[in-house]
Amino acid sequence: MKFNKLIRTGAVLLTVLIVAAALASCGGAGSSDKIKLGGIGPLTGGAAIYGSACKNAAEIAVEEINALGGLQFALNFQDDEHDAEKSVNAYNNLKDWGMQVLVGTTTTTPCIAVSAEAYNDHLFVLTPSASSEKVVELDTNEDGSVNYKGNTFQMCFTDPNQGSASAQYISEKGLGSKIAIIYKNDDPYSKGIYERFISKAAELGVSVVSETSFTDDSANDFSVQLSQAQAAGADLVFLPMYYTPASLILTQAHNMNYTPKFFGVDGLDGILTMEGFDTSLAEGVMLLTPFSADASDERTQNFVKKYQEKYGDIPNQFAADTYDVVYSIYQACNNAGITSSMSHQEICDKLIEQFTTMTYDGLTGAGMTWAPSGMVSKEPRGMIIKDGAYAGMD
Repeated sequence: MKFNKLIRTGAVLLTVLIVAAALASCGGAGSSDKIKLGGIGPLTGGAAIYGSACKNAAEIAVEEINALGGLQFALNFQDDEHDAEKSVNAYNNLKDWGMQVLVGTTTTTPCIAVSAEAYNDHLFVLTPSASSEKVVELDTNEDGSVNYKGNTFQMCFTDPNQGSASAQYISEKGLGSKIAIIYKNDDPYSKGIYERFISKAAELGVSVVSETSFTDDSANDFSVQLSQAQAAGADLVFLPMYYTPASLILTQAHNMNYTPKFFGVDGLDGILTMEGFDTSLAEGVMLLTPFSADASDERTQNFVKKYQEKYGDIPNQFAADTYDVVYSIYQACNNAGITSSMSHQEICDKLIEQFTTMTYDGLTGAGMTWAPSGMVSKEPRGMIIKDGAYAGMD
């Protein structure tokens, strides 16, 4: 009797251990019935403002969606320090966690590396802000035509679109008669925007009087570039780059009493919250971005209020794009009847079908659509820094 009782007790304990192990393998009971969203971006280092904004906005969106009941998300956001190798490591960590969809990565160079891994795994990727065409491109045929990965999509404008839209905006608004450009030659993001800007400027008859570049190794001293722009009589300097080198350019231009207009793209969004930067030097800086925190529509106002209350900052374009990433995935999942029990490959197929056919209205645009390439169609907005805050120009 005692022996039989001991066997029954052991069997019960073994069953409990098996169930516990099963729950642990799928993230615990709290996440086993949720679609697992991975996120990757720089949470530390020089580009941390971008990744932190994306993480914060994704958390808000997931909290709101889960509070609605019905389809649920679990979010796991990893730091890549804006480094491609570390981004791939983060991707592999998320795969081990059971990621089914990737929100990211945040910056371009890491996303090019990660999207290649995701292509091989057939996992759906929607990046809020990695804007190079190389993010979605697979390879090129002998005739020059491009093949696309098909599973990687962008919420942000592509670099060529930013470049051509900037040239168009500067021309239409008459913002400058002589344009200088300073770009980062070893950065696909900056170089891609520069190349399309030059092409569109020539088409529009915009006068570009100075073209200079820099690399990681020369990203601290911009005296040569600024002196050349000044000597050429440039009254507007185009800065297709992230805010860290832009902040140094603005500081050094001020120190040499060179006061042209400055015009940037979405990478400049965040310069007002950069630690140690004198934001008065950014007064009058213009940029194109799909999001305006001072927009009057109810959805934007609610998002900005919630973001400020939760994180103490005004959300930038990177935050707004990420919020739209999560909500567009939510819309597509509902449309396609996606559940957490599906494999990431099955989810990928269904999301591709949805994103290439649906229309999405979000913070960063109304009537957004995606081409089979993964590139989004939406309109940018002109912004200017006025009295220490972003204000609409249109």
